Amino acid sequence: MTFRRVGAVILLVSSMDKSVKFYKETLGLPLKSKSKDWTEFYKEGTVLALTPAKRKSMLSSGTGMLVGFMVSDMDATVKELKAKKVKFFKKPKEEPFGKHAVIEDPDGHLISIAEIKTVSDEGFDMLGMFGTD
Repeated sequence: MTFRRVGAVILLVSSMDKSVKFYKETLGLPLKSKSKDWTEFYKEGTVLALTPAKRKSMLSSGTGMLVGFMVSDMDATVKELKAKKVKFFKKPKEEPFGKHAVIEDPDGHLISIAEIKTVSDEGFDMLGMFGTD
């Protein structure tokens, strides 16, 4: 058995319309496909997918994982997110690896955003994706 790469990150959401609007309009992610029960963002690489939670108890916001994005200009990104009234779980901070912040989506899923100074062989530095303190 050989796992090559992560094909998709799938988030369970309470409201498909509210979440699609957040990821498409607020974060500006490119929409790949959309239906009542499944929405995908990005056309290449890892897909971010949304699907409705069957039960509210399946939503465990803010625990267990972060979705991580790299940005090229953290200051501009933060300014735009604040203007859109996005909730910050961790305010922007200068870290040894670069600038880092954590925001929340409508269900409280944590989203790490980082402007990385150095890039590893894999294309990004995971250090910035884990820190929420």
